Amino acid sequence: MGSGDLINIHPSELKFQFELKKQSSCSLQLTNKTDKYVAFKVKTTNAKKYCVRPNVGVLLPRTTCNVTVTMQAPKEAPPDLQCKDKFLLQSVVALDGATTKDITQEMFNKEDGKVVEELKLRVIYIPANPPSPVPEESEEGSPPRSSVLENGHQNRLLFDAVSGSLEDPKEKTSEAWSIISRLTEEKTSALQQNQNLHGELDLLKKEINKSGAGGFSFLHVVLVGFLSILFGYLVR
Repeated sequence: MGSGDLINIHPSELKFQFELKKQSSCSLQLTNKTDKYVAFKVKTTNAKKYCVRPNVGVLLPRTTCNVTVTMQAPKEAPPDLQCKDKFLLQSVVALDGATTKDITQEMFNKEDGKVVEELKLRVIYIPANPPSPVPEESEEGSPPRSSVLENGHQNRLLFDAVSGSLEDPKEKTSEAWSIISRLTEEKTSALQQNQNLHGELDLLKKEINKSGAGGFSFLHVVLVGFLSILFGYLVR
């Protein structure tokens, strides 16, 4: 904070966000430290480059006002963004009840023992888009540690996916062979039962033939019909 006997200034430097072809503004806060009326005037070494509002005014006792300084859009950047422009705030005790209309250039002339307080302000440029920090490397020539961890995790996921795709066909093949084996056993059992029925049917026919030409008994007819139905079911 810049401070004099009459006025305090905050901040004590004018800081502008510097960007080519773009205006930038900053504010100053002026505070009257006294119980008197104080007139002030803001001057600069480069009046065409800056616009100050208000550039003159009167501060009532113990009051504060804001001053806005606007920098015109720069066409080129100075070396290392170092600015040589300066501002000067002049202040002087005014008559009680004075207003901005009462301010004249003669009020700030240093003559006849008149006390004119002067505070100097410098200009600082701040890059609008500062360069982003470069990630630290764990060793020379090696990628940042976070990248290594991310790559390792991705490789692990890829390995798991490939392993799963290789294991699935094996499981499906084993299941298919199990089904084929079970069907083969059932087919063999059915054929064996079919052969047994054929043998029983042949024995039944021989017994019927031995019984003579008188015909078949009712029991024989039922038994033959039952065996025929069972045989047809198994064959089907």
